[in-house]
Amino acid sequence: MEKTRIKALVTGGAGFIGSHLVETLINDGHEVIALDDLSSGCWENLKHVATMPGLKMVEADITDINTLRPLFNGVDWVFHLAGKADIVPSIEHPDIYYAANVQGTFNVLECARAANVKRLIYAASSSCYGIPDVYPTPESAEIRPQYPYALTKFMGEEMVLHWAQVYGLPVLSLRLFNVYGPRSRTTGAYGAVFGVFLAQKLAGKPYTVVGDGKQSRDFTYVTDVAEAFAAAAASNISGEIFNVGSNHHYDINELVGHLGGDGGDGGDGGDIEYIPKRPGEPDCTFADVSRIQMHLGWHAKVDFPTGVAHMLESIELWREAPLWDSESIHEATKVWFKYLGTH
Repeated sequence: MEKTRIKALVTGGAGFIGSHLVETLINDGHEVIALDDLSSGCWENLKHVATMPGLKMVEADITDINTLRPLFNGVDWVFHLAGKADIVPSIEHPDIYYAANVQGTFNVLECARAANVKRLIYAASSSCYGIPDVYPTPESAEIRPQYPYALTKFMGEEMVLHWAQVYGLPVLSLRLFNVYGPRSRTTGAYGAVFGVFLAQKLAGKPYTVVGDGKQSRDFTYVTDVAEAFAAAAASNISGEIFNVGSNHHYDINELVGHLGGDGGDGGDGGDIEYIPKRPGEPDCTFADVSRIQMHLGWHAKVDFPTGVAHMLESIELWREAPLWDSESIHEATKVWFKYLGTH
């Protein structure tokens, strides 16, 4: 049976997750507008589908509603992935994060509502849970954002659900857990552990492991996440929140081991440098994915060793990435400790 051809709009379509989603949608035979302001994404991320029919790439900023409006004409599905990420910059510039993640989401919602789109899927963040009491963490867990990035992403989610409640806009919100994979950002602020470690591996420098390295993360491979978005859009469910995770969690020492480092028991491995544990970070992130499995039939397919191997295959992309060491990380995270370490 032939699939119905859908017209989709992906905000943040040239970014890390967005580009993989665009690729998934194009390969499924849909028409896609990839919208991005190119502040962190790049069109190079779409090179594998750039010449395929049905793809339109538009440079635009979601904070500019007048530019957005005409782009929504005739759109069936909207995937809202655009926004500002990272912890430290959000502490330093909460105004920028509010403008992008809250006002920008408002603009997308209003454009979607005016265009009578059939589905809107929002990329929410598991950072809204802060430091949870329960693992694996269900969608019903208390919301405890620890920094402005987490707060503004949650505020965006609240608006998305409110637009479903008041205006009947068909929406789903996906809370993403520790997404990793090729095309993750290689420039900008100190952030995701994979990018830090891959640049260090290329340079033959020690891996800077936070705390004792026994803290664990629900690393979820990016193509699985793209499939979750596609499954959410194809469903007829609305007004719900779903966690998107791997159904496992892995400690940082194990990651170092997969990358070829010591990755031992938190001892004094020669290729590891342990740096202070950071306030506001959980010892574990681990999604309860029972609801998305039950309602959408989605589950992660790429296991952690396979995902890390794919990252190593594209390691050269991190050749020009910032090379972090304990001193530069200390400087970059001073604001983090200043504000989050006082309570």
